[in-house]
Amino acid sequence: MADDPSDQGGALSRRRLLASSAAAGGAVWLLRGLVRPGSAHAAAGPPPGLPAGLDVYQRAYENWAGEIRTDELWTCAPRTPQEVLDVVNWAYGAGWTARAQGRRHGWAPLTVADGTLAATRVILLDTTAHLTAMTVDEQAADGSATVRVQAGASLEALLAFAGTGGYGVTAAPAPGDLSVGGALAVGAHGTAVPAAGETPSPGHGYGSLSNLVTELTAVVWDGGAGRYVLRTVGRAEPDCDALLTHLGRSLVTEAVLRVGADSNLRCRSYLDIPATELFAAPGAPAGTRTLAGFVDAAGRAEAIWFAFTDKPWLKTWTVTPDRPLAARAVSEPYNYPFSDSIPEPVARLAGDLVSGAWASAPLFGQVQYLLAKVALTGDITDVLLSGTLVQDVLTGDVLTHLLADGLRSDLWGASRNLLEYVRPTTLRETANGYAVLVRRADLQWVVSRFADFYRTLLAQYAARGEYPVNGQVEIRVTGLEDPSACGVPGARPPLLSALRPRPDRPDADTAVWIDILSLPATPALPRFYREVEQFLLALDGDRATVRVEWSKGWAYTETAAWSDQDVLTGAIPASHRAGGGPGWDEAVAVLGRLDPHHVLSTPFLDALLG
Repeated sequence: MADDPSDQGGALSRRRLLASSAAAGGAVWLLRGLVRPGSAHAAAGPPPGLPAGLDVYQRAYENWAGEIRTDELWTCAPRTPQEVLDVVNWAYGAGWTARAQGRRHGWAPLTVADGTLAATRVILLDTTAHLTAMTVDEQAADGSATVRVQAGASLEALLAFAGTGGYGVTAAPAPGDLSVGGALAVGAHGTAVPAAGETPSPGHGYGSLSNLVTELTAVVWDGGAGRYVLRTVGRAEPDCDALLTHLGRSLVTEAVLRVGADSNLRCRSYLDIPATELFAAPGAPAGTRTLAGFVDAAGRAEAIWFAFTDKPWLKTWTVTPDRPLAARAVSEPYNYPFSDSIPEPVARLAGDLVSGAWASAPLFGQVQYLLAKVALTGDITDVLLSGTLVQDVLTGDVLTHLLADGLRSDLWGASRNLLEYVRPTTLRETANGYAVLVRRADLQWVVSRFADFYRTLLAQYAARGEYPVNGQVEIRVTGLEDPSACGVPGARPPLLSALRPRPDRPDADTAVWIDILSLPATPALPRFYREVEQFLLALDGDRATVRVEWSKGWAYTETAAWSDQDVLTGAIPASHRAGGGPGWDEAVAVLGRLDPHHVLSTPFLDALLG
């Protein structure tokens, strides 16, 4: 295998990473960021009766952070939706289950469970090999359009395709390496609410990508025919709202999404605002630089707060038709190479961590912050004033390499080039995830309450010699699902979306997304996550509704995620029933009716959804 083209100066190629990780004590998890896991191989004796001509092989399933790893499972790569249907009907007749597999960029066990054995009667359908077609379905006079896309296409490819026609979305997840089917299944989102005075143009919305769907095609049971069939469902038709965010309890082969006229964005980075100021309690003195203030001004903001540091990395995106003189124009996505190509000394420090030097977490957090600051702003003052431990990592060679990439604190370009900024080569961390639904006026209240709790809890753990967090807190803000964004009269919001509005709380129009990232297998991490989860679930119920982020970690016991039965069967359904109206129970009933034989399910989903 040839070296990565980024193997210049201090950047780390696949080959050099392998060597440095081994030298650092076997940081195996790092390799998952650069080498696709689970290579496939042909195998003799596939299950009998599979459709003729199907590409079948065995491959281990491994998710983004490597926390879900299976034996080599039977996998196929269907070439058409009809082949998908043929496999599902084979599975029904053979007593197997069939699971759609996208790009594995998720944390929750919604596809298969960790440790699934080779003898398990499950077949994975890799949609990403062939089911990737997309076309512009319709162009409207209002400047919007609809794009028909198969489930295996990547978000990066979809946004690039839309961009060539002059279309885009208001917000999207930072990784482009997500399948469209997977993104819709979990209600994937970006970060955006209306800025002060902003009115969205046709085809744009501030909720999840699922809310942009106008039509989808799914595999469903036909009782009259006695088999599974492909059914196309329009957005205002029965059952569509349950399928829009189905958590893997169904299998969607194709969707039509509404997109709007693209906007150029200006993305600015700030690294000089103390966390005590950015996350200050409401009522702070005039002039305080609060997250709510930045959200009001730009509408699109994200705070990345590295562990044991006092100044987050804040990014804002502002609709800016023409390039400002101070901004650097970009023509491609992924414009933060310092986080894509890990400087070798930083990789060695990460290797030390996963080899057992967990007390290095404060140093690692400081290094990550300074790495971003130097690369974005060119300011090396803090590095020069830091202790020798930091300087041992951020050497002169590393600083020279970072500065050679050019400064990136002020970028401008087409929306997709600013919204997509996480490559598969970034550090692969685990993450919990929650959406806190509140009034826009309570945004700062949420972040201040969380920041105070998180800072105190982290210090309490450190005082006991425990360092569960070595990554970062990420905070984003979105609007809730407004079905009018899809342009289909009579549309309803996705029933299982974390962003579905509460019918009894029309004033609650905003979601604050909170994720805490850390390296997998960090000691005490599940216990720490559990304390954070319990804190969030106990927030003032009159002001906040807390729902889990389906793709991330939740339902923590002191030792594991997705394991607390009180959360799985109590808090999660309750959060979707709150306020009445259609939601949890209707979605569960619809998904069960469309797959009464549970061919498209798993034991975990059966337990979660009842």
